Amino acid sequence: MTLAGKTLFITGASRGIGLAIALRAARDGANIAIAAKTVEPHPKLPGTIYTAAAEIEAAGGRALPLIVDVRAVDSIRKGIETTVETFGGIDIVVNNASAISMTGTLATDPKRYDLMHQVNGRGTFLTSQACIPHLRQSDNPHVLMLSPPLDLSPHWFQGHVAYSMAKYNMSLCVLGMAEEFRNEGIAFNALWPRTAIATSAVEFALTGGGSLRLCRRPEIMADAAYRIFTKPARDFTGQFLIDDTFLFADGVVDFSPYSVEPGQPLMPDFFVPATSVPPPGVTISGS
Repeated sequence: MTLAGKTLFITGASRGIGLAIALRAARDGANIAIAAKTVEPHPKLPGTIYTAAAEIEAAGGRALPLIVDVRAVDSIRKGIETTVETFGGIDIVVNNASAISMTGTLATDPKRYDLMHQVNGRGTFLTSQACIPHLRQSDNPHVLMLSPPLDLSPHWFQGHVAYSMAKYNMSLCVLGMAEEFRNEGIAFNALWPRTAIATSAVEFALTGGGSLRLCRRPEIMADAAYRIFTKPARDFTGQFLIDDTFLFADGVVDFSPYSVEPGQPLMPDFFVPATSVPPPGVTISGS
């Protein structure tokens, strides 16, 4: 199975993991709706919906840059309508857009709290909801959340309660919607990286560029997402997947090409359960 002719609606696809997923699908000749807010270049972060569109088309796909704010239901609906009018339907939805603030309870102001919950949980719910009528017409419909396994260990909440709540709301959508739409054959899954991913946003957030040496490239998430989308939706739903564990189970044995600097111990990401063991040969810093 390939993604040739399939239509993907990806939120936050102007850069980072969302763009990497789009480019992987584009190599098959897929149609990509780039649903994001970035129209003008950020002063410190590269990429707009238009530069992303150019990269997607250069990779072999068809691109539709859309100005979409996932906090606004009318913006979501208009983007989806334009996608269906342009490409004839929607086969895959990627809820990638996310807002983050790793602040403690007393340091999280109401505006930042609302932003995280509007983008992460509410945006994921409303985007999925609006796409479902179109996914019903697809022969292999998938919805993917870039969100963590539902591990409720207290240390994943300590220090950043508001962000953890908002991010886990995306995973709760997977938990519920996978069961709600199981009999209709629409797959809902979650994908999360074991390690920090070397995106421009991570580079901007990290103090000291050397830390990127301990990260993996976004392509590991893109390859994992691609393998999810090419599985039969009726048989593969309700999964909470860690990128390298899933890829290893699917036959990948060499993860060194995904490292920014192969041989370096990798920086762990948040929310990876202690019970999740890395594949053979993968070394996580501090473990």
